[in-house]
Amino acid sequence: MDRKLSLESQIDQFDLRIIEALMEDGRLPVTELAVRVGLSKTPCQVRLKRLVADGYILGFRAIVDPAKLGMDHIAFTEVKLADTREKALDEFNRGVRKIKEVEECHMIASSFDYLLKVRTADIRRYRIVLGEKISSLPHVASTSTFVAMEAIRDKAF
Repeated sequence: MDRKLSLESQIDQFDLRIIEALMEDGRLPVTELAVRVGLSKTPCQVRLKRLVADGYILGFRAIVDPAKLGMDHIAFTEVKLADTREKALDEFNRGVRKIKEVEECHMIASSFDYLLKVRTADIRRYRIVLGEKISSLPHVASTSTFVAMEAIRDKAF
């Protein structure tokens, strides 16, 4: 297995193989998944349901080509807050979760507080999202933008 998963509870190598196989192809039928991990169908299905119920597998989704949907403009936005007390952080976090163009938001230990990955159709639309949505979030003091020219590696695809 390529990744080392730090898991605290009662999962074993079969569970890890199920997770890895589904990370590669989330549409695997249970019968094929069982063959890949070396189990019969029923025990594999029971394990899969448990992994979902226990929160190891959070869901399944379609991975789309953003360029074909006209959404291939990516900007990374640094956000500095005027207030970093817990209440202010919570207010910012709640607000940023509501902005559909923000694909990722990470709290950063740096000279700024958050790093956002923002996907829009073009720079004009990004400017609107930045001005009307991101800059309007609670406690935002300043932002700085870096526009991606090309995605060399994107694990979503």
